[in-house]
Amino acid sequence: MVEKVLTGLSALRPGAIESKPATVVRPDSRTQAGAKNTATAKRRSGTRSAATRGIGGWALYLALPVFLVAAWSLYGVVRGGQSVAMATPQQIVGAAVEYAANGELWLNIAVSIARVLEGFLVALVAAAVLGVAAGVSRRFERAIDLVMQILRPIPGIAWIPLAIIWFGIGENSKVYIIFIGAFFPMFVNIVDGIKGIDKRYFELGEVYEIPKWRFIRQVVVPAALPQILTGIRLGLSGAWICVVAAEMIGATSGVGFMLSDGRSMSRPDVVILAMLIIGVIGKFMDDFVQWQRRRMVNWQ
Repeated sequence: MVEKVLTGLSALRPGAIESKPATVVRPDSRTQAGAKNTATAKRRSGTRSAATRGIGGWALYLALPVFLVAAWSLYGVVRGGQSVAMATPQQIVGAAVEYAANGELWLNIAVSIARVLEGFLVALVAAAVLGVAAGVSRRFERAIDLVMQILRPIPGIAWIPLAIIWFGIGENSKVYIIFIGAFFPMFVNIVDGIKGIDKRYFELGEVYEIPKWRFIRQVVVPAALPQILTGIRLGLSGAWICVVAAEMIGATSGVGFMLSDGRSMSRPDVVILAMLIIGVIGKFMDDFVQWQRRRMVNWQ
């Protein structure tokens, strides 16, 4: 492993044209046994993965949701229709058709997605810059640690009154709340991911005098990528939590507005419809990040 690290890092050295061939080391019996165990584990993992694919895998995946919907429908039949606290799946589908027909459903979904993406992308850039800087520089981490540790436990919802005072009830206040909700999960995971990298990489980077930015781009970020992508997943979840809270106060559109509007009209079907929309969109976004993770971190 050390030979591979030395060879790879020497290629990043400025002006390096050739690198000496790595010393060939014949694997001993322990190494061969470890390789066999690894191959066996991979075969077992592949067998388990195959068991979760295909028709049987989809049946297992959908069994619990189908059961819950069926039990929910039966509950509605026993209760005899919509109550002040619950609605049947059929009534929720009817509310979805109603809102889709007048265009409000698509407008609210588009507005919420646009707000989430705007606040999330700003938070991602800020978390990447500050997180990488804090991960590679102990002095910078020490300088910002106290402020970050004080602000991090404060939930995004608690920032709503201050955001309204600063930015009013327009779009800027909502984007700011989403930024707060998405920033800290990503920042913490980026810092932890970089700190979890083998210290020998940093030592070898200093020995070979690799430029700082090049070392970060080609060694640090790829090595911390799994933890970074985990932070992105948590950041997206935080963004959705905060957009709903922000839209329930001082908004005229968005999925959070649907929740508030359904409550004011005493329509549980609209409230549950808005909750399901949040869950479904969040699921699709999380699946997209997971798909990118499998493509980018193909060595795991």
